[in-house]
Amino acid sequence: QVQLVESGGGLVQAGASLRLSCAASGRSFSTYAMGWFRQAPGKEREFVAATTWSGGSTYYANYGNSVKGRFTISRDNARNTVYLRMNSLKPEDTAVYYCAAGEVVTHWDYWGQGTQVTVSS
Repeated sequence: QVQLVESGGGLVQAGASLRLSCAASGRSFSTYAMGWFRQAPGKEREFVAATTWSGGSTYYANYGNSVKGRFTISRDNARNTVYLRMNSLKPEDTAVYYCAAGEVVTHWDYWGQGTQVTVSS
């Protein structure tokens, strides 16, 4: 089992930056791919970013309100933590952000409880 706890969300103005953190405990963190997802009110959960177990490869969503170029995922295996740096935030980035862990980036086995990010215009 892996337990995931997100933090770092909050209320910010458009154009601001935030860094989300996801602390993992339980089975060996460094063997898992890690990802960030988000869910806006009335919408389905959607993929944001992911990184492989080593951090050597990263993936970003590339749709509508693209996060690529604005968001950066990183991990610190010594601290059992994965981060999501979010720059140039937009109101449409408002959502609950979830951290996830899985053996591969295409399948997620464990989820955190989420942290709210609200971007005002």
